[in-house]
Amino acid sequence: NSHTEHVVAEGDGPVNALDNALRKALSEAYPNLAEMQLVDYKVRVINSAEGTAARVRVVIESRDRTDVWSTVGVSENVIEASWLALVDSVEYKLYKDAETN
Repeated sequence: NSHTEHVVAEGDGPVNALDNALRKALSEAYPNLAEMQLVDYKVRVINSAEGTAARVRVVIESRDRTDVWSTVGVSENVIEASWLALVDSVEYKLYKDAETN
């Protein structure tokens, strides 16, 4: 079963907008995502010798009513690294909830 969802969302910056769009796209099918919060967001340059082509590591800390978890995204593009970490965070939340139900 394949379903494509096109959504638009605003935010205080590009990462917040990505987070809002992802939640908006998934909220009808997964209403429990509403209890998930992004708690911390950190960006670190991995190989600074590469200058503007350096890889970055994004670490996102998330929480819900019972747990706190961190996810990581790595890319040469900070938005892509952020997206990877955001998606992993949402996937972890969904997996965690499925295991407890």
